[in-house]
Amino acid sequence: MPLKSFIDYLLLEKKYSQLTVNAYKKDLESFSEFVSKEYQNTNLESVIYPQIRSWIVYMVESGITNQSINRKISALNTFYKFLLKIGDLKTNPLAKHKALKTSKKVQVPFSETEIINVLDEFQENDFESLRDKLIIELFYSTGIRRIELVNLGLSSIDLNNKMLKVLGKRNKERLVPLLGSVHSTLLNYLAERKKLENIKDRNNLFLTKKGVKIYETLVYRIINNYFSKASSKVKRSPHILRHSFATHLLNQGADINAVKELLGHSSLAATQIYTHNSIAELKKVHIKSHPRSKK
Repeated sequence: MPLKSFIDYLLLEKKYSQLTVNAYKKDLESFSEFVSKEYQNTNLESVIYPQIRSWIVYMVESGITNQSINRKISALNTFYKFLLKIGDLKTNPLAKHKALKTSKKVQVPFSETEIINVLDEFQENDFESLRDKLIIELFYSTGIRRIELVNLGLSSIDLNNKMLKVLGKRNKERLVPLLGSVHSTLLNYLAERKKLENIKDRNNLFLTKKGVKIYETLVYRIINNYFSKASSKVKRSPHILRHSFATHLLNQGADINAVKELLGHSSLAATQIYTHNSIAELKKVHIKSHPRSKK
């Protein structure tokens, strides 16, 4: 089965995460269902571009965003490139396809004041409050992704050297230093974690109060809940904290290549999306400080 071979290829050769592979599989199954229903075609290897184009039109009319459509087509394109690689296909039906235009939305980071206000409000008097504070501090001080945080294990922590081992995209590991304040919160959290009864997922760092591994939707709710009290921004998510981490570092003059490594980006282009705010900050400093600027 080409689909099964493709999934194995993504997992074993490309080293994609299970979450990414599941998304690819879902997109391919969605397309397969469409061409089967509309064209009675159950063989993805015999698909022609007009059939793919009609799927795109169907998705547009269904209200799916151009960005999501491009992601689905990208998954399909990766599948066909795989079939070319193993010799099951002679031409890629998506070879001349052009991605749909998307508008670049500016991600507005939290201000330093907003983050300080959130952290200053913590009582730190029970397991959940210490856990939530540590989650926020880790997002802001390391730039970690949500799925990376969820999957942190006790073995990810090097308390002596104050380092965190993070397993990123495509199973790439990176080491991220821990600030002294975060190290202190971490020790307090671990002390409370030991007091939990009936811990089921013992190897995971972050747990619910029932002793099971924390999950992504809960992490989102934690961030949204705390920052809804301190920020009027529409989007309050773990990714905005990651965005704030990168933006604030660049504002303070951090080298973009160092920020790239901390974020776990594979290319500098991915990091450069965070520079628009730092450029705005540089303009303010330039106008304010230059002797020839108009007052």
